[in-house]
Amino acid sequence: MTVEALIVDVFGTCVDWRTGVAREVAAATAAKGLQVDSIAFADTWRDLYQPRMEEIRSGRRSYVDLDVLHRENLDATLDSFGIARHFSEEERIALNHAWEKLPPWPDVVPGLIRLKANRIIAPCSNGSIALMTRLARYGALPWDCILGAGIARAYKPDARTYLATCEALRLEPAHVTM
Repeated sequence: MTVEALIVDVFGTCVDWRTGVAREVAAATAAKGLQVDSIAFADTWRDLYQPRMEEIRSGRRSYVDLDVLHRENLDATLDSFGIARHFSEEERIALNHAWEKLPPWPDVVPGLIRLKANRIIAPCSNGSIALMTRLARYGALPWDCILGAGIARAYKPDARTYLATCEALRLEPAHVTM
């Protein structure tokens, strides 16, 4: 079989979510004169990621984009750090955009460019199309298209996410590698 498309995970694989989120948290809290362990905050925020998606995977909740889940998790994290009262609605919206400003690992962009020379490359991410678009613009990630949860309306590892990605590319799964 000929592999025609390469799909990739993004958070942690292509980009450094911990450093990126911690940087934004550090800036937002420092601007308010708050002393917060920004790495611990980023980890706590991210630790809520899987449990929230599991609510959707299990059918207890209808699908919503990851941006909504990130915002709910941000609110919960601000509460758990005891600093929620310091952040207005507008500031929370701005801080939630931290997930769109994640630095790629140093070898990712050159590697993707090399892979793109002979194959379609795309994220197969739990991130929304909007999030992946802004992340690509921020980090110069050279996707051919954006696929994953936003297309499937399901979160990995649900098979629908991968199958919808193949369908969107009009390729049989045997011709797509993750």
